Amino acid sequence: MIHKFIQGANAYVKTLLLLHGTGGNENDLIDIAKMIDPNAHLLAVRGEEIEQGMTRFFKRLSPGVFDEKNLEMRTKQLDEFVDRAAIQYNFDRNEVIALGYSNGANIAASMLFHLENCLEGAILLHPMVPRRGLVLPSMEHAHILITAGTNDNLCPLAITQELKQLLEGAHAKVSLHWFDYGHRLSSQEIQKVILWYDETFKKSKQSLH
Repeated sequence: MIHKFIQGANAYVKTLLLLHGTGGNENDLIDIAKMIDPNAHLLAVRGEEIEQGMTRFFKRLSPGVFDEKNLEMRTKQLDEFVDRAAIQYNFDRNEVIALGYSNGANIAASMLFHLENCLEGAILLHPMVPRRGLVLPSMEHAHILITAGTNDNLCPLAITQELKQLLEGAHAKVSLHWFDYGHRLSSQEIQKVILWYDETFKKSKQSLH
C-alpha cells in the first residue's frame, strides 16, 4: 500500500495510523497527528479504491451505502499491512491508535468491528456505522473517541449515536463530542482530540511509572 512512515521519538512510543477522507492522501492528517502526539510514530496510508477520481479505502454502492464484501476485504488487507509495517519499521503492534476522518474513520471502525485486538484505540472523526448485524469482538481494552457534527448532512445524529452504542455494547470505552461545523474539521475539534488523547494515553502511561 502507498504510505508514509515517520519515525517517532524512540521505539517505545505509540503509533498513530492515519486514514484520510474521500479524495485525500497519506499526507492529509500528518500535521494534525503531530499536534496530537509529537513523539509518536506516524503510519499514514493511502486508500486504494478510486471513485470518480477520488481515493477511498473501500467501495460504496451509493452515498452512505457501503459495499460490504469490499469493505471486509479492504479491512483485512489494511490490518495485514499494519502487521507487516510493524515488523518493517519496528513499532509495537499492540500500541497502534487509528486516526481516521470520514471514509478513513469508517474503515478504522470496520477494523474494530471485524478484528479483535487490532487497535489499542481509535480517534474517529465524523464516522458512520460500518456494518450491521455482526457479532462484534470484545473491545474491552479499546479507548475510542468519536467526534461528530450536530449539523453534518453526511452523518446523521442517529447513526453517530448508534455507532457509540454498538461500540459500548462490545465493552469499548467510548467518548463522544459534538461540534457545529457540519462535516468539516474545526480547531475546537482538534483541541478536544488532543485533550482526550493526553488524558487517555499519556496519563495512563505516567501511572505505570
